[in-house]
Amino acid sequence: MADLMFMTDTEKTFQYSKDLPSLPIPPLHHTLQRYLDSVRPLVSDKEYEETVKIVDRFEHGIGKELNLKLHERAKYMRNWLSKWWEDVAYLEFRESIAVRQNISGVGPYMYDVWPACVGSQMERAALMLHYTMDFWRNIRKERIQPQKDSKGRHLCMNQFYYMYNTYRVPGLHKDELLHYFKTESQGDTPSNVIVTYKGRLFSVESLDDKGELLTAPEFQQILQTIHDRCNSEPHGQCVSVLTADNRTRWAQMRNRIIALHPKNYETLEIIQKAAFLIGLSDDSPANESELAWRGFGDSPENKWFDKSVNIVVFKNGLVVSGCDHSPCDAMVFVVSTFYLHLMLRECNGKWNGSHTIRTLPPVEELKFHIDDQIARHIDLVRDEFQKEADNLEAVTTHFRNYGKAYLKTVRIHPDTHVQLAMQYAYYKKYRRPAATYESATTRIFYNARTETVRSCTVEAQDWCKSMVDPKASAQRRVQLFLRATDKHNTLMQEAQELKGCDRHLLGLYLISRENNLDVPELYMDPSFIKSGGAGNFVISSSFVGFTTVYGGVAPMCKDGYGIIYRIQDDEIVFYLSAWKSDEETDAREMERMLHDCLDEMRLLIDNHHITSARL
Repeated sequence: MADLMFMTDTEKTFQYSKDLPSLPIPPLHHTLQRYLDSVRPLVSDKEYEETVKIVDRFEHGIGKELNLKLHERAKYMRNWLSKWWEDVAYLEFRESIAVRQNISGVGPYMYDVWPACVGSQMERAALMLHYTMDFWRNIRKERIQPQKDSKGRHLCMNQFYYMYNTYRVPGLHKDELLHYFKTESQGDTPSNVIVTYKGRLFSVESLDDKGELLTAPEFQQILQTIHDRCNSEPHGQCVSVLTADNRTRWAQMRNRIIALHPKNYETLEIIQKAAFLIGLSDDSPANESELAWRGFGDSPENKWFDKSVNIVVFKNGLVVSGCDHSPCDAMVFVVSTFYLHLMLRECNGKWNGSHTIRTLPPVEELKFHIDDQIARHIDLVRDEFQKEADNLEAVTTHFRNYGKAYLKTVRIHPDTHVQLAMQYAYYKKYRRPAATYESATTRIFYNARTETVRSCTVEAQDWCKSMVDPKASAQRRVQLFLRATDKHNTLMQEAQELKGCDRHLLGLYLISRENNLDVPELYMDPSFIKSGGAGNFVISSSFVGFTTVYGGVAPMCKDGYGIIYRIQDDEIVFYLSAWKSDEETDAREMERMLHDCLDEMRLLIDNHHITSARL
């Protein structure tokens, strides 16, 4: 099943990517109209009138000039945004990435093949190691099937190239991404994996001398050796904790580590080049929400946050991942995780191959030469990280009253339905709208990633208001609901073709920065921030597909929510996050509101024959 769904021997993974269209620049007037549309429900009449004037001055003044400069830049680039986006969205970020920027993924294996079971840790970690490296090897062989969108258009696959053997080097002012992955046709790629346990680091070679992948029983023996050794010897140096520091301080400390001893840089390079990291934890998450939180908040001794992929296997056999967002978007990790889930389903979570264990080379432990200042700083960072992690509330919830199957029968796109449920839940709780970000893939273009769907629309807010207005008739609510769904569908279709407003506005801002110009008035307008600009979206959301896989992100702002969700035939599963330090936000209460609103929406649909109303 997994091979049929994901693999191909007739096409190459990356063969179409280089021929995809270059990233376009939408018409300036369209961008500004979409921007004004998104501002309208979030500001007063007076504020909106002022913003309209500012936008008009921008369009016919500095904006026109900047747009010409942006077009000039685009003449010489296949993708005028990609390097800017990597830098501004990720690498210039100076706070700790551990909680605020990384992605947490819940291992879906807990639903069927791998429920919590003490004593299963080594066996499951070995299978995770084997099948993850199997996926890595299939990318190397370019056997991963090139993806297409719903219209049959090829999608750029380049992010699969960056998901493994990638490292984010901390910088004093800006980080740097290093990529060591190569396809087989390009040459050799480091095939070691980093294993962490009790503050110690080990490099494990995953291939034998013939280039074949070690078996799961062989990996299990290696992991068991590491486990037993760490439990009979002193705790490790815990250098990985430093990767949870803010980026500038970590860069300074990394420079100190390198300067202390020449061997330290060699050790760092082994970690940097490794395919990914797998950590072992003595903790046993009690439920799915705790597991989800541990994708961010588990001990930093079990992770190295600069690595593109961290997988942690707990004592009770549950699995969580933490991934660096800078080289890849979540959908790439969704594909690899779903592949693993299908492979584990096929073997019922047990190894079905040879149990013969060959003579294996000794495991290499990675040790650093550190001084008292570094040791003290590790303790400081550990305490700071724990405070930030404890401030994050993470809640997972399964809504099981209906899902994709029902929504398809009433001709409502499942994602659109959930986005409107979010708008309604927030409005019902706070009686005000929330600037909302939903990611839309733009991978029909070369090396492209996402555009923002600003799903807090006038149409959505009109419908939300009608739902809490006892005087509104059922017919009126249905009419407004259909308008809101149509609007969201339009915005999503436009965003997938880079016809939203956020990426174009970012480009215009950055071209002004590159030319040392004053910040244009549009970006200083309070409406820009209120509508979500500069990373101020109150709801940060993403739909990660119709598979078993999902994960979460931290809220963008202190009074916001992170809402990531997957949709299957008979359920909608949410990963909700909020900051405990904010008195207004409450992920548990938002969970209840979402469930209630989804139920109300079905009643509206069933009682008033929405399918007929569309015809």
